[in-house]
Amino acid sequence: MTYKILALEPFYGGSHQAFLDDWQQHSRHTFTILGLPDKFWRWRMRHSALYFARQLRDEFAGRMDWDIIFCSDMLNLAEFLGLAPPELRKLPTIVFFHENQLAYPVHDAAKRDSNAILNNFVSALAATEIWFNSRHNRDTLLTGLPGFFQRMPDNRPLAEIELIRDKSVIMPLGINLPQVKPVVREISEPLHILWAARWEHDKNPEDLFTALRQIKQRGGNFKLSVIGESPERVPKIFEHARQEFNDHIINWGFMPSKEEYEAVLNEADIVVSTAIHEFFGLGILEAVAAGAYPLLPERLAYPEIFSDGIKPYQEFFYGQSADELANKLLDLIEIQRNNGDIFASCPVLPQSIAEQYSWTKSAARLDKRLEAVAEQ
Repeated sequence: MTYKILALEPFYGGSHQAFLDDWQQHSRHTFTILGLPDKFWRWRMRHSALYFARQLRDEFAGRMDWDIIFCSDMLNLAEFLGLAPPELRKLPTIVFFHENQLAYPVHDAAKRDSNAILNNFVSALAATEIWFNSRHNRDTLLTGLPGFFQRMPDNRPLAEIELIRDKSVIMPLGINLPQVKPVVREISEPLHILWAARWEHDKNPEDLFTALRQIKQRGGNFKLSVIGESPERVPKIFEHARQEFNDHIINWGFMPSKEEYEAVLNEADIVVSTAIHEFFGLGILEAVAAGAYPLLPERLAYPEIFSDGIKPYQEFFYGQSADELANKLLDLIEIQRNNGDIFASCPVLPQSIAEQYSWTKSAARLDKRLEAVAEQ
């Protein structure tokens, strides 16, 4: 059976937009997507319920024949259901958590937006089912809520936390598999290290450049690509690093086209993450799908993705620190120098892990779970 989905996205841009657009493209169901531009996120969380309710009344009167409502964590679903046209209020609902405001990084934890956290909380309570893109995302919300509610003077909703847990499901994102082009490398050629992330402090570039500095000091050689979106004010560490590692740099900055981005992924031998905030790890999986060896901190969502379903594959993890990252990179440099195959001792080809998240497979999983909610 084909279902009609009303998808509401207050932050329709970036990864939020890509998720909905790609799922719609690969789904057997039909979507009506209503979205707002991805800016002014606090205002989006506060007013988008009112906006969408009004838009539906004004533009879709007499045409509200959807079977299910799907929204992201940026919408206050409880408010929307209270304001929505009556024919929508009894539909089953799914809220998808790309992130959660309790664990999203902020410069000053004391100034974390309590209203945004409560927005996530009541949306989860209002939903028929809650989807998280990783266990890490779900667990940071559920384990953090009791401490957050201690700030309330009374009537703390602790029992409701378990209600959220009971209707939570892990539904990972999908990736578009890059066009893989075989690259012939000489054994004497230095390994090409890729760091692909937003150029902000929560991606922890300090550890990357500290590790690379140690490698240089210890005689290791490498090529380097540092790519990703950057804010208007780029952290100064990037300009310093560009000067320090100029002789190693192959690619630097934002890749403006899909073709250029995928070309860099194809060139890379190793993709490194140093993130202290990551709810899924889309960029890492895309690079791995192109053939890069993942080298990851043993935290966040990475251990559940690069695992055998029980425990992480230790070959792909370096621990927690820049020193451990430098040691692991030097080990791989030495392996490549000796026999040219850094994958030789891997228990599983990491590319095969990434391929399990292709949109063809992910859309089928999302569709099947959505059908189960629609049929409740």
